[in-house]
Amino acid sequence: MSRRLSKGFEMGSWFGSVVVGSGWRETVSAAAGVLQAGGLVALPTDTVYGVACLAQDSGAVRSIYSLKGRNGGKPLAICLGDVDRLYRYCQVNVPDELLRDLLPGPVTLVLKRSEELNKDLNPFTSLVGVRIPNHPFVRELARACSGPLALTSANISCQASTLTVSEFQDLWPQLSLIIDGGPIGDVQSPECRLGSTVVDLSVSGKFTIIRPGCALTSTVEILRQKYGLTPEPS
Repeated sequence: MSRRLSKGFEMGSWFGSVVVGSGWRETVSAAAGVLQAGGLVALPTDTVYGVACLAQDSGAVRSIYSLKGRNGGKPLAICLGDVDRLYRYCQVNVPDELLRDLLPGPVTLVLKRSEELNKDLNPFTSLVGVRIPNHPFVRELARACSGPLALTSANISCQASTLTVSEFQDLWPQLSLIIDGGPIGDVQSPECRLGSTVVDLSVSGKFTIIRPGCALTSTVEILRQKYGLTPEPS
């Protein structure tokens, strides 16, 4: 049975100014405890609602695939709290400044994975997508867990992304905890459901857009104009 927490987590009270009161700390602590026990947590990000587990917990990773009815050949991204943590789990071949120009933000960077990452996470590829959402709660949660989260959208595979917790109500029974952060963006706007822009930076000097997402124009502008990377067809 899932639990739903919203105390101290109303949009107007924290978003943007990030007032860390007792309700905030209690919610982060509760979510971290659930994750460390192998559970799945639904939570808001800077794009759509997501479902997270500990990336280093193979059993929890399998639970996410089961929850979504997801093809086992489709990779999961990892979510970190800070750019500095990225170097532990990825082989980085782009300037640190480039990373910080894009992250935190609504972008997933695909890089070569390091040996530190759970071998049962995406075992079919040497790459991994990395998210550092521009959202204080999910970043604080990743810090509290002291390791990467596996993160995916809160919906059945091939269905629309979700912007409120009620939109993924069919998943509730399989979730350990639901963090209700209110609506994300305009629920009537298809553009708000695009999810993050996914870009492959694993080849030096080049980039490949895997998914256009919600930040395509700004991402391409940074990669091409500021850093001179060459676009490759997907």
